[in-house]
Amino acid sequence: MSTNPYVPLLAMIVPGLAFGVISIVLGALTGPKRYNRAKLDAYECGIEPSPQAAEGGRFPVKYFLTAMLFIIFDIEIVFLYPWAVTFDSLGLFGLIEMAIFIGTVFVAYAYVWRRGGLEWD
Repeated sequence: MSTNPYVPLLAMIVPGLAFGVISIVLGALTGPKRYNRAKLDAYECGIEPSPQAAEGGRFPVKYFLTAMLFIIFDIEIVFLYPWAVTFDSLGLFGLIEMAIFIGTVFVAYAYVWRRGGLEWD
């Protein structure tokens, strides 16, 4: 008699989901119900919310550029971890390939810096 291979998976998922649902329900039932204007306002990282966003206006392009730059450089750095783990087995080829990769990242970084993409206005 063999057991289903999904039983251990279910044994982890069911308690996890139950904990999440129970925590949300208990928080809603037992939490304070004192709402005021400040708690109901939108929160934008400590800055007063701009009326543009509430009216459906356009966000400044700088907002999206900063987000995209963060994502791009963050993802590029993630590629360094597997290389660092297998550095010994890659040899000279791996070192040259990573030097080219880091050079490409540096050129992109220098371009963004030169164009003023890292300046906070």
